[in-house]
Amino acid sequence: MAKLYFYYASMNAGKSTTLLQADFNYRERGMATMLWTAAIDTRAEAPIASRIGLEAEANRYTPGTNLWRQVMDRHGAQSLACVLVDEAQFLTATQVWQCARLADEADIPVLCYGLRTDFRGDLFPGSAVLLGIADALIELKAVCHCGRKATMNLRVDASGKAVGEGAQTEIGGNERYVALCRRHFSEALGMWG
Repeated sequence: MAKLYFYYASMNAGKSTTLLQADFNYRERGMATMLWTAAIDTRAEAPIASRIGLEAEANRYTPGTNLWRQVMDRHGAQSLACVLVDEAQFLTATQVWQCARLADEADIPVLCYGLRTDFRGDLFPGSAVLLGIADALIELKAVCHCGRKATMNLRVDASGKAVGEGAQTEIGGNERYVALCRRHFSEALGMWG
């Protein structure tokens, strides 16, 4: 029986790299996969690109994309071994349930990779539903500058100062976000006085 997986972490934990490795493993064995990523993230030339240089073409989803219908129309349950979703924090609640339907009704494993929380420590909508309904939750580890596990994503401005206000979604990489442990995240935002 297929499962819905959620691989979550802070920035710089290797989520896209892990997704691309999983895709490679399926394809190396002659199995068909289907890759998806958020259309909002246009930083890289290839739709899915890791910081260590791996990349792959992928379908792009918007909030209006029906993932169930797109997967079933393009491949059907018989020919597809796995669906892999990058930037899963940007999925809508409906899309997460569509991913669950792919696992439950079409018997296709769905592996979602994304951030758990935003720069304020709040759950992303897609991540919240995935944390609630995924069959398997797998935390990937990043490291804070102090050596502890980084679980938070601090947004910084052009001069490297912490930003605590703004829209939940602002696309950026190392120039905009720093992965920190909860202690250093809280200190940077002055949350503990």
